[in-house]
Amino acid sequence: MYRWIWAVTVCLVALGARAELPDFRPIVEEATPAVVKILVESEAEGVPGHEDIEQLPEYLRRFFEFRMGPQNRPRRNMGSGFVVSEDGYIVTNNHVVENATSVVVRMIDRREFDAEVIGTDPRSDLALLKVDAEGLETLDLAADRDIEVGEWVLAIGSPFGLDFSVTAGIVSAKGRSLPTETGENYVPFLQTDVAINPGNSGGPLFNLEGDVVGVNSQIFTRSGGSIGLSFAIPSMVVRNVIQQLRENGEVVRGWLGVSIQEVDRDLAESFNLDRPRGALIAQVGPDSPAEKAGLLSGDVILEFGGQRIESSSDLPHVVGLIAPGTEVDALVMRDGDKKTIEVEVGALDADDRPSVAGRSPSNRAENPLGLVLEAADAATMDELGLAGGVVVLEVAPSSPAAEAGIMGGDIITRLGSSAIQNLDDVGTALERLRPGQSVAVRLIRRGRPLFLAVRVPEGD
Repeated sequence: MYRWIWAVTVCLVALGARAELPDFRPIVEEATPAVVKILVESEAEGVPGHEDIEQLPEYLRRFFEFRMGPQNRPRRNMGSGFVVSEDGYIVTNNHVVENATSVVVRMIDRREFDAEVIGTDPRSDLALLKVDAEGLETLDLAADRDIEVGEWVLAIGSPFGLDFSVTAGIVSAKGRSLPTETGENYVPFLQTDVAINPGNSGGPLFNLEGDVVGVNSQIFTRSGGSIGLSFAIPSMVVRNVIQQLRENGEVVRGWLGVSIQEVDRDLAESFNLDRPRGALIAQVGPDSPAEKAGLLSGDVILEFGGQRIESSSDLPHVVGLIAPGTEVDALVMRDGDKKTIEVEVGALDADDRPSVAGRSPSNRAENPLGLVLEAADAATMDELGLAGGVVVLEVAPSSPAAEAGIMGGDIITRLGSSAIQNLDDVGTALERLRPGQSVAVRLIRRGRPLFLAVRVPEGD
């Protein structure tokens, strides 16, 4: 009797759970006519599609090798995309069409159109195409709302050439920082567990309302295929980039002109923060918006333009989406106190590269931190554009400096709240420190600025 009741209960629970699962069929039916397969030809580079082919079963591998042709023919790649206007504007990834000699767009009804590349943006890995057509089905970009972790999402694309395949999953995380092919970090990626494979690139990611919440761009894999870690460019970035590409053929981003680093637990303590958070300014570029506004090396940016900066990777995401010329407030922690500074955001043009700083090695001095220091020579200071500093010659084993990660050849320019221009400045700064205190040390290593936290040793 009890066993029967238990079995019925399990069945009812299973049926209830099944009833709550989303039905993706309406989205697929409505959206698929606006999704496209993109066929690209470029100059031959080895065996076409070799990496993708190796991931296929033997019977599929032969099929694709036949389709792609022998090695001496032009290289053929494929990706996905979607239509955003009735007159033929199409969104895809930059890496899908990069270096293309020809681009063909194929609709689900097998119509094909030659496509023109209107503009590309390697920093976001987005591209805008145009085909000569009218009355095309289109997709809408989702509103710039916060998509929630755990939401159902759906992808349509052509993985491994399997046209208009549908996969589904959930949003695993948001605001992920992944450098694009430029090595920069201007996209707060959506992470999902949707099965995305080569050929899905540039295709849409939908919410349950059928709106595009992202453009599928990257996967993390050790095999070449999906392992449940895929990343999409969120709609707010897509909308901004596509609008600029359509209007100007290039993308201009907000620019601050600082080099930043993460705040760890020890640095948080040294800056009087309640926990590790914010973006620590390691260096301010000359004649940059940051310098003009009065931001300083050692400031920790906690908010920018009204948006909280929880980690250093958040700052490029926020600044990049702000229109150049906009005045915003930056909330910073400086010398243990919060301070609001007004900043006019500058413009980072499409071809610009953010930059800040270059290095090399007499008076010696030792100190309780375990450092042997000497004054930096004038040639080194000129090369790095520094007003002063001291060079680390040796670091005592097991010393506070060694435990902090300070290395020989580092140039120290700041100790706590004190600027370091010479050896005397080091002595003065050390006198101000308390035993057991965690203090931030700013240094230049291989031409790049870096902050490390050093614990002042306790007295005997």
